[in-house]
Amino acid sequence: MRRKARQRWIVGAIALALLALAAVQYLHDQRQAPGTLLDLDPTAIASVTLTLSGQPPESYRRHDGHWWQADGKRADDGRLQELTEIAQAPVVSWRPATDFQAGKIGLAPPVAQLTLDGQVLDFGTTAVTGPLRYVRVGERIALVPLRYTPRPATRDAERIH
Repeated sequence: MRRKARQRWIVGAIALALLALAAVQYLHDQRQAPGTLLDLDPTAIASVTLTLSGQPPESYRRHDGHWWQADGKRADDGRLQELTEIAQAPVVSWRPATDFQAGKIGLAPPVAQLTLDGQVLDFGTTAVTGPLRYVRVGERIALVPLRYTPRPATRDAERIH
């Protein structure tokens, strides 16, 4: 009987030790996580400017819960939601901009430039290592999933509004 109690105690101690190690690893991983492109809440963003290569800049402002173009026309709220959500794009990795030649990764000039409440994101080419895109944020370059690439307006979206 004593032997079974001792075995249970040992198994319990091992389980507790494994849980403690898992918690320590989780906290370490959280501190090391690359985070997101910007520290902005997409629902609080009030100003968006998008410049796509070869296109004139598009400027938008949020007013009364909807997005409006600079000329006063209603914008596609769904598309602008996609653009503001780019602020919270998960970053796979960060590197100093000095580690790259801007022209080789499509940042001289950028393929697209997105400005969210004054914070500029320059989008480069896709990475050769996977479905990721280079994005310059200040003096750093991030790799983010391709789905966070700004898209141009479509005629269908314009016709709806």
